[in-house]
Amino acid sequence: MKTPAHNSLPRSARSALLKLGEDIAIARKKRRISTVSMAERAFISRGTLYKVEKGDPSVSLGIYATVLSILGLADGLAAVADRRGDSLGLDIEEDRLPKKVQPRRRKWTGS
Repeated sequence: MKTPAHNSLPRSARSALLKLGEDIAIARKKRRISTVSMAERAFISRGTLYKVEKGDPSVSLGIYATVLSILGLADGLAAVADRRGDSLGLDIEEDRLPKKVQPRRRKWTGS
């Protein structure tokens, strides 16, 4: 029997998706965009929109990004992708760099 995708996610990821879905639903309602109109704008079915607003992990990231863009909230995705704002990632990257780089030695050709 296949395990549902939401059961294999870490709890923090599942919580983040649920929150994202709720925030999308609230933002759509505040903008007075109907589910029919939102689904048409995003080129998805109303069923898929329902899944997005429930934070379903089986929905592709591209669909979440499209819906966020329609709502004018795509800046949040850009912030996540911005390496400069990821101090932990930069520290880890820096730790993996070689500590001392030695120049390559040239082979003696005998001339």
